[in-house]
Amino acid sequence: MKKHIQQLKNLIQKVLTRLMFGRYLKGLDSGSLVIDCGANVGDITTKLAATGAVVHAFEPNPFAFEVLKKRVGDNPKVHLHPKGVWDKHTRTKLYFHEGTSSGDEAFWAFGSSILAEKGNVLKGKSVEVEIIDLTEFIEGLDRPVDLLKIDIEGAECELLEKFIAKGLHQKVKQTLVETHDSKIPGQKVKTDKVRALIRDQGIRNINLNWL
Repeated sequence: MKKHIQQLKNLIQKVLTRLMFGRYLKGLDSGSLVIDCGANVGDITTKLAATGAVVHAFEPNPFAFEVLKKRVGDNPKVHLHPKGVWDKHTRTKLYFHEGTSSGDEAFWAFGSSILAEKGNVLKGKSVEVEIIDLTEFIEGLDRPVDLLKIDIEGAECELLEKFIAKGLHQKVKQTLVETHDSKIPGQKVKTDKVRALIRDQGIRNINLNWL
């Protein structure tokens, strides 16, 4: 029953994503460079790849990554990274969604997080993963990024603070972030701080409310 409910939620999410994300795809073509952080099983990565853009997709969950690789791994313009992103280089635990207690790890991969305090993860079920500093990765690119999507299950606030402090929003034309205010204790306070930074600096190309 729990999986059926989640399948319905996922369907609604996909419809909303298709409606909200479509307008950001219109400006992309074979000359574009895009980054998908928290690519999961590739629903958004496949849409980005279909534009002909060069895509960098990051996904630390090994079960989701295998599905992602099967879907887009043969596309030479899609670069897959079995890693997470944050504001630092490190190795840490990735905690699996509580739904994985009944199996089907790939299906429940969307909820895995490096934050043990996230309400729907299992503290006793995790895997060690590599995390990179996304700001350094972007600085190392030889051209601007046309679109950056970030959905990293609660780790977005620290990353965005460093991203803004380094002025990288000037190198990325549009950044779309899924926030997790209600899912993690204390997350709303951190997200509100990021919102204030965006407002106070007059930044118009970081969207925390795109979905």
